[in-house]
Amino acid sequence: MELITYLWQYIVEVFGLLIAYVFAGILIFLILRQFHSKKITAALVVIFIGISIAFYIPNGIPNELAYPMSLRSFGPGQSPNLPVENVLNFFKNFNDFERVADIARNPNDVPKNIVYGTDGMIEVNLTTKEVIAEMADGTTINYWTFDGTVPGPFIRGRVGDTVRLTITNDPTSLHPHNVDFHAVTGPGGGAAATIVAPGETKSMTFKLLNPGLFIYHCAFGNPGLHMTHGMYGLILVEPEGGLPPVDQEFYIVQGEFYTEGGLGREGLQLFDTQGYLDGKAQYVVFNGRTGALMDHMTAKVGDKIRMYVGNGGVNLISSFHVIGEIFDFVYREGDLVTSPAQGLQTTLIPAGGAVMVEFTVEYPGNYILVDHALARVDRGAWGILHVEGEADPSIYNGDVQTGSGH
Repeated sequence: MELITYLWQYIVEVFGLLIAYVFAGILIFLILRQFHSKKITAALVVIFIGISIAFYIPNGIPNELAYPMSLRSFGPGQSPNLPVENVLNFFKNFNDFERVADIARNPNDVPKNIVYGTDGMIEVNLTTKEVIAEMADGTTINYWTFDGTVPGPFIRGRVGDTVRLTITNDPTSLHPHNVDFHAVTGPGGGAAATIVAPGETKSMTFKLLNPGLFIYHCAFGNPGLHMTHGMYGLILVEPEGGLPPVDQEFYIVQGEFYTEGGLGREGLQLFDTQGYLDGKAQYVVFNGRTGALMDHMTAKVGDKIRMYVGNGGVNLISSFHVIGEIFDFVYREGDLVTSPAQGLQTTLIPAGGAVMVEFTVEYPGNYILVDHALARVDRGAWGILHVEGEADPSIYNGDVQTGSGH
């Protein structure tokens, strides 16, 4: 019953068009009978059926269920269109997926310190799991996740550390998964050693040789397909001596989601393969869903802020900007080795890349985070940093009204 509710709009569209064709066919047949010629009637009926099929297949059947055989991929991995068998398995096992009340990873969820095990290694445990959650009010999609949120957990280490990774694929998952750490030196960034089928667990160790802020993501089959379902996160490799202390740290990752239904359409939205190949995302969001960063980020006047910002992609470059602030330091593309850029307004984050920005907040109010390709704000790429404290009129003096001011 829940599945029918989620798919009701698709059902109405598909069968509504079908019923319309049937009645149109009957009406046309009755009209054609007036010709008193069976040959003419038969020929015109065949033409009508042909035209109807040609129109109905691309418009009446949702594209995400059609998976056209003509779709081609020239990459080294699997084609991004899921096999029909997978689609059938999805609906067959629909009731087994966990319903996650909030898919978004809290931006405050940053470990303050590096935690070592008794043997000096950093223990990282990841669970890959396919779940159902809301992208927006009433709009639901099938997410593929690390630990049930988007992004996955923030991982913190230091150059020279060794990580022991244990990855488990939840038994309810329908697909194999793995993990590719951009911080790892070795085949597939670890992906070649971490392929796990549903219900399977594997372990490996790797040494952090290079400092920086790096993306990690699933890379099984067609990596982009897994990433645009939500399978990405950040791993920080601090340089020798660590990072200087700050007052607040926040964890933010931008991502794209490709749905068959239009922007804001309610119900279960299935994956749009063609939109993915064309780079036409319906939703561009921070931390997995619309509105994820509205209420969780707070600071006080005088606080030094550090933001770890990633771009899970898979197609778009992010133009990260905080309205009303200038970045004191920008560690471009996650580079923690060379001197940071200073005094930047907006910084670019490539797909599959990251940036670390720092700034001090000097005036209270709401500071809006955006991808400054501003049409993406309407697709969900924005958040709010709320700053409290005493206002200094020498810095800013005016009546603050509602609205972003941008």
